[in-house]
Amino acid sequence: MIITAERYHDISMGHRVVGHEHKCRHLHGHNYRIHFFCMAEKLDKLGRVIDFGVIKQRLCDWLEENWDHKLMIWDEDPLLPELQRLVPDDLVIVPFNPTAENIAQYLVMDIAPLRLQDCGVTLTSCRVEETRKCSATCSR
Repeated sequence: MIITAERYHDISMGHRVVGHEHKCRHLHGHNYRIHFFCMAEKLDKLGRVIDFGVIKQRLCDWLEENWDHKLMIWDEDPLLPELQRLVPDDLVIVPFNPTAENIAQYLVMDIAPLRLQDCGVTLTSCRVEETRKCSATCSR
């Protein structure tokens, strides 16, 4: 049996997808909904995977502090130097083209292990919704 605890958090963030064939090649933004799915080897003494408040503190608050109302941009984006000159404090510079798929993978593989390392849980999956109709999920 597998039991997971899920919590989501909403942020607003801009991005662009370098090389995209259509509209997403332009600077634009989304009201992202990011779902975190956590799993533990066993339930705690209260019968929980993890307290939902801990997910909020460790993952949701991190999103709020680091990504909300910012512009996520790939470190290889040709617009980066000019944006750094114009709005350096507004940028989240990442080592990947900021698709929903890459964002989900980054949260699962890079951010969550650091943020949850002493909680006894693993982020097994993350779903990044760009809109109510479009999302991408990364699972371990």
